[in-house]
Amino acid sequence: MTSETAMTDEVLMLAYRGGDARAFDTLYTRYKGPLYRYLLRQCHVPAVAEELFQDIWFNLIRARERYEPRAKFSTFIYSMAHNRLIDHYRKSSRSVPISYDDDPDDAPLVERVAGTERDNPAWQAEIGEQSRQLRELLAELPEAQREAFLLREEGDLSVEEIAAATGVNAETAKSRLRYAVAKLRQGMTGRRKSA
Repeated sequence: MTSETAMTDEVLMLAYRGGDARAFDTLYTRYKGPLYRYLLRQCHVPAVAEELFQDIWFNLIRARERYEPRAKFSTFIYSMAHNRLIDHYRKSSRSVPISYDDDPDDAPLVERVAGTERDNPAWQAEIGEQSRQLRELLAELPEAQREAFLLREEGDLSVEEIAAATGVNAETAKSRLRYAVAKLRQGMTGRRKSA
């Protein structure tokens, strides 16, 4: 029999729908970090991100009987996350400061946006500052652009999958992603020059 770790997300979800609790555990392990970081970077408050995170998993558990693999599982779960965030934004009218200074996974994100290289000795000395700058720039992006960028980077979704998860057409998703990357690169370049 195939190991659950070698199974696709869609097969695991179907197995979970059929009663295999270990399949759920494998899905949870695969998505807990990226999904939580996506939520945290969207709402900026760890307690709120944790609440939304738990709600999404509870919703997934409730929806398992109706699950049909019409799209990739990642699109399915990030669509649930997007919808839960929209609900949260509608209920909350206050803006909260960004705070994820202890995020150990910023280095790869900074590397992708700023184009730095790990083998560059200066990179080791600057990564903390670049991470802080990137978090500030992410917080400054319009919500739709930030969401598209995080779905790509944290969720590893394609433009088409981002469009499906957020309920927009592919061109809109592509534009949002392109604008976000351009603004982040411009911001990172501008901040390095002024330093």
